[in-house]
Amino acid sequence: MAIKRCATVSFATVALTAFLAGCSPSTSQGATTPRNASSPQAVASATPTPSATAVPDFASLVDQFGKAVVNVEVVGRPRNVAEPYPFQQSDPFFEFFRRFGMPAPFQGPGAEAPLQRGSGSGFIVSPDGYILTNAHVVAKADEVSVRLTDRREFQAKVVGTDARTDVAVLKIDGTDLPFVRIGNEEALRPGDWVLAIGSPFGLENSVTAGIVSATSRAVAGDVNVPFIQTDVAVNPGNSGGPLFNLQGEVVGINSMIFSRTGGYMGISFAIPIDVAMHVRDQLVKTGRVVRGRIGVAVQDIDAALSNSFGLERPRGALVSAVQENSPAAQAGIKPGDVILKIDDEEIDRTSALSQYIAQRKPGELSTVIVWRDGREKTIDVRIAELEEPRSMRAGAAAGAPLEQGRLGLAVAPLTREEKDAADIDSGVRVVSAAGAAAEAGVQPGDIVLAVNSHRIDSAEELRTQLTKIGDGGVAALLVMRGEAQIFIPVRIGKSAA
Repeated sequence: MAIKRCATVSFATVALTAFLAGCSPSTSQGATTPRNASSPQAVASATPTPSATAVPDFASLVDQFGKAVVNVEVVGRPRNVAEPYPFQQSDPFFEFFRRFGMPAPFQGPGAEAPLQRGSGSGFIVSPDGYILTNAHVVAKADEVSVRLTDRREFQAKVVGTDARTDVAVLKIDGTDLPFVRIGNEEALRPGDWVLAIGSPFGLENSVTAGIVSATSRAVAGDVNVPFIQTDVAVNPGNSGGPLFNLQGEVVGINSMIFSRTGGYMGISFAIPIDVAMHVRDQLVKTGRVVRGRIGVAVQDIDAALSNSFGLERPRGALVSAVQENSPAAQAGIKPGDVILKIDDEEIDRTSALSQYIAQRKPGELSTVIVWRDGREKTIDVRIAELEEPRSMRAGAAAGAPLEQGRLGLAVAPLTREEKDAADIDSGVRVVSAAGAAAEAGVQPGDIVLAVNSHRIDSAEELRTQLTKIGDGGVAALLVMRGEAQIFIPVRIGKSAA
């Protein structure tokens, strides 16, 4: 099962799914609208209050609040053309020309790469024209335009993007702009009705509804986002659109789906609106997002581990490694400690710890309660700033994908700066992961250091080691993710035809 981002990207008029996010930091001035602010221009002019037994009045919700939902169109020219044809491999035309051995149109010396066009959704959050959408919707865009339901169109400025939360902020200049009212996702409960408005497959202002399945859902690779899981139908093009509660308040940004086919299969995820607004405020003010860190690698505790550590039940975050000279190391936190609480936040899973620390400001002092040697111990830790690895900031544009097929990986060589930032002397960066690699847990941004203990420093070395293992064998990939190194076993598929 794969996680899909939900922006629609067309290449030679064929719909694709967008995965990567870029960053275009800049500064812009504008007032921050209070969450419950009202205005003559506000879309939130009335609040339906259906009774507990009434059927939700979705039509009134759409009529009142749908005007602030916008269609986001992006245009960009590929920075690196790695494919031998001007179509991406997921494009049906790519397979057509490949099977018949025909040269693709526009291919040849000096030919320009065709423009890539994409679309997604967004929503206006303040009357001065600030818009929230997903970072992957505007990734690598050279031009961004926004279209309202009244057919007005605006050229949008990308104020900034944040790849970790997949949030982007746009700005348009206009008058009488409708805008949404921001709600409180913490009030959501499993079973609550929610409604999504967006542009799936380019069909503007399409409406789907469903219920909340879970709150604070952790998804691999996005530990800083406690996702809202719903069964609302979300498809390519819905990315960046709002998730409303029955009071017409935005509680989330539709971002991802679990899918085997690339389409909706009953599970979708939204970024909580408080996370998005926190990112929005920082991007508008400074053009970047600052996060806290203490320098530990942690893992969840299962029943066996809780018994071995003498805990009454599985809870907390088990410290598996402490970075040298980090705030945690200086405070005295050790591998084998179980973090049970930080300040007033109970830690039941590792995701809760990551989310809490990420939102703390560097320099602040936190009180951590750990379980050590069968009893609780209190430790004060000074929060430091999380420095984004260069390999994460660089994104896919830093190098062309070089390895596909048997593992489902696209990799690129590391630059000297990336190696220095990660303090390593070998490895290749994962640009994208699909198939067996994605199913095993390999993620874009990971650095593959070795295969079955053989050091890897190029895509060719990776191919060589996979050839030695053979089809159906298992490749143990030593992967660096953030500050941690882990082995991920991946079963090798057959070579591509």
